[in-house]
Amino acid sequence: MRTLQLSSSSLGLLLLCASAHAQSQDPLPSWNDAAAKKAIVRFVEGATREDSAAFVPTGERVAVFDNDGTLWAEQPMYTQLVFALDRVKALAPEHPEWRERQPFKAAIEGDLATLEGGVERAMAELMMATHAGNTVEEFAGYVKQWLATATHPRTGRRYTDMVYQPMLELLAYLRGHGFKTYVVTGGGIEFVRAFSERVYGIPPEQVIGSSIETTFELRGDKPSLVRRAAVDFIDDGPGKPVGIQQHIGRRPLAAFGNADGDLQMLQWATLGRKAGFALLVHHTDAKREWAYDRKTRVGRLDEALDEAKKRGWTVVDMRKDWKVVYAEPLVHSASRSEAVTNGP
Repeated sequence: MRTLQLSSSSLGLLLLCASAHAQSQDPLPSWNDAAAKKAIVRFVEGATREDSAAFVPTGERVAVFDNDGTLWAEQPMYTQLVFALDRVKALAPEHPEWRERQPFKAAIEGDLATLEGGVERAMAELMMATHAGNTVEEFAGYVKQWLATATHPRTGRRYTDMVYQPMLELLAYLRGHGFKTYVVTGGGIEFVRAFSERVYGIPPEQVIGSSIETTFELRGDKPSLVRRAAVDFIDDGPGKPVGIQQHIGRRPLAAFGNADGDLQMLQWATLGRKAGFALLVHHTDAKREWAYDRKTRVGRLDEALDEAKKRGWTVVDMRKDWKVVYAEPLVHSASRSEAVTNGP
């Protein structure tokens, strides 16, 4: 394999030109030419064409995306929970009491059955113990270090390679038409901020998520933001519209999700207005990904699926609507921003 060295600015220009060329051909090449794709294109064209009755000024074009199950895979358990389990094992030597205390005992022993029996409670307790007591910079470092090596148990891919190629194209398509894109996640805000810009092209200030209490401290002459073991805000279900208002101060024009935890966000974007657009990713592909909806404990899609049918929201059938599922693996070298790999 030959490696062509490019400056960061040259690489950025190359990628921009490639993106522009791809969009001039087909802005959503990984989507089959079916109802979901047509609905997306119809919405974007209507919102951005000045002679359209559905035209919306650029400053009002806000699109919000759930993360788990919408932008990247969430089965068999949320990625952040996997991170927390690994952090428990790493910190266990400092906490001998964890070996006899649940859910830490189950985490150390890899007893997933016990954890799955009370996944929400276990996730909350494990995250309080493993995500607090550090600065925001230290925590981001732990996340980035973990993502650099951790792999999914089924696919063997790194978690940042299990993002959905069709959704990456959708993000680029919207941004190319003046939309500002946000991640609105039930997961931890600082966890997602650690990778969102590199993986999704969404900077940290455009990530909204659940948070723990954070306080300002001077450590010597060094200012620090220190994370505390107390819940500050849960950005899930009815919390999502609240988080959107607190962070953005503008009602989104489009909302994208995959589960009941996204229902209120989709309602906030669409109900009582003409131009709003809502889309649900329905996991129907057991061969290339997973097939689940009403019965699963992770990413349950039940009430929101019924609401989508009632409201006429766009529902993506992953098996039928997507030509491919996962994006090509990222280049995981430190020089990723300075190199492009060509054929032999």
